[in-house]
Amino acid sequence: MRALSPGKQLGVAWYRFPDEDHNKDGRHFSYLEQPHRFASLEPELFHHLRAVVKDVRSIASLLPVLQSSSSSDESLDTSAVPNRLRRNWRSEWFSRVLIKLSACNLVFADPDYGIVDDSDARKGSARFGKQMPLEEVRALAQGRCAVIYHHNTRRRGGHDAEVDHWLQQIGLPGLAVRASACSPRTFFVLNPGSETAQRVGAFCDRWHNLRVRLHTAG
Repeated sequence: MRALSPGKQLGVAWYRFPDEDHNKDGRHFSYLEQPHRFASLEPELFHHLRAVVKDVRSIASLLPVLQSSSSSDESLDTSAVPNRLRRNWRSEWFSRVLIKLSACNLVFADPDYGIVDDSDARKGSARFGKQMPLEEVRALAQGRCAVIYHHNTRRRGGHDAEVDHWLQQIGLPGLAVRASACSPRTFFVLNPGSETAQRVGAFCDRWHNLRVRLHTAG
């Protein structure tokens, strides 16, 4: 987002799901002990993250390196919401996100698992907060550029086919940045415009040694 946001009003839709102590999410930061490999790519961000993991880790602690950004960080915890009310609760939550980021012309969303279809069956699940349905993807990208995080799955056909599938399902002009140095993940850049597309290409060139690349449709 630092590479794409100069000259734009950045907004971040944090899909903030409750901490889960049973897994190791959020504990993979050994790269911060390897400045010889990573610091030169983004020095300010690298050193800021090193300080954050040694102190209080929070959304607020990340905002100083996302200059002039707006942040929507209302929790997606539905553990106290009855199943029958979760659909309306989620709809109201997302409406508040759109209002909070309405002035932004570049937005980023970070659902833990990434994009899913609009099946109603999943919307009553307590873990739906870790996912972003297509309807929210399209709404967030309406009239502006949106970058959506997606954690690749074991979908039949492999990761490239999965990326093609979601680009087709989203149905908007878009690019996809694949990052596969550790766990496989994709960043969908929707409605990029020519300037943002150039910045995406430059970012991929800069980070290619860490297995970051622009996806080529199959």
